[in-house]
Amino acid sequence: MAKKKEVYKVKPLNENKRNIIAALIDEYDIETADDIQEALKDLLGGTIKSMMEAEMDEHLGYDKYERSSNENYRNGTKPKKVRSSYGEFELAVPQDRDGTFEPQIVKKRQKDISEIDQKIISMYSRGLTTRQISEQIEEIYGFECSEGFISNVTDKILQDIEDWQKRPLDSVYPVLFIDAVHFSVRQDNLIRKLAAYVILGIDCNGMKDVISLQIGENESSKYWLGVLNELKNRGVQDVMIICADGLIGIKEAISTAFPKAEYQRCIVHMVRNTLKHVSYKDKKAFATDLKSIYLSPTESLGHENLLEVRAKWDDKYPGAMKRWEENWDVISPIFKFSMDVRKIIYTTNAIESLNSTYKKLNRQRSVFPSDKALLKSLYLSTIQATKKWSQGLRGWGKVYGEFSIMYPDRMPDTF
Repeated sequence: MAKKKEVYKVKPLNENKRNIIAALIDEYDIETADDIQEALKDLLGGTIKSMMEAEMDEHLGYDKYERSSNENYRNGTKPKKVRSSYGEFELAVPQDRDGTFEPQIVKKRQKDISEIDQKIISMYSRGLTTRQISEQIEEIYGFECSEGFISNVTDKILQDIEDWQKRPLDSVYPVLFIDAVHFSVRQDNLIRKLAAYVILGIDCNGMKDVISLQIGENESSKYWLGVLNELKNRGVQDVMIICADGLIGIKEAISTAFPKAEYQRCIVHMVRNTLKHVSYKDKKAFATDLKSIYLSPTESLGHENLLEVRAKWDDKYPGAMKRWEENWDVISPIFKFSMDVRKIIYTTNAIESLNSTYKKLNRQRSVFPSDKALLKSLYLSTIQATKKWSQGLRGWGKVYGEFSIMYPDRMPDTF
């Protein structure tokens, strides 16, 4: 059973507290909750100032109004803007003649004295709702943090997202993977399913990089052409293979935007879609038979095995293999490569781990309040997940060698 959240109880007021509160109300002319926030901001600034002055006393070895033979002495103050849980305000940081004073309460390059912003963004990246974050902040720091304030904090990354989405890309990508994850989003008081489309590129050094992340509209060749043209506008000139599921209009868009690129249907999705309506007791045997197709050494043998699998299972699962025959032209490109290269191309292993990160967001919150909120969560999750991508794909040297032979004069000599 989940532990019930403890509610903070206001402690009884003693005479000293009553006098302090009365003085505050009188000093700051407090009438509203906002007035209280402003008063606390001023008091926080005053408290920090007093603490820094005390630190200066200790640094110099004498109090402010004492005489001393010390050649180092106070040299005025320097303004510094800092952020706190009560907003931004300016501090007067004491200075010394020698420039050796470094306050510890607010360090030299410290701009945020609360650390709350980063904690909020970190929690947001894990899929927590604004309400859940508000509760966490109150539990950690002991004061209430409004959902509006949290939204304002996370909105600060919108410019980062825009810059990230417009950043220049490499001119050549041997492989691009395109995949979709679906989320529930509230729009006009209705809950709709929206797709988040992620494009993951493998560059010429075998490094993975998420090069596009978009909240999708209705799939169509026009939509996908716009997405691919955006990649071209950011510097992508050539792609060898684009691996994706059967997204509506993607094939036509690829042939227009990157006419030299080969469209490879994702084998993992083909297998999953085929086994979706197969009974549990037949799944293992059916999956083994499907392997005989895409693991065949040649395209001709792969097609022969496809016909055998269809003949074996058609009576029990009619139409289960229909898509394999209809899409053979975009399944077959894998057969020109060795098994080592196929492992990289025909599966979306490179993107599956990323998608598992996105799917955690679905488990954290069932509905996103807006597509903007969804985009913020996806971006933060992407940045968090890709921090681990510090090395290229295993065996990339062999892959690069085969690509250089298969696509002469298109692979740059950078590996």
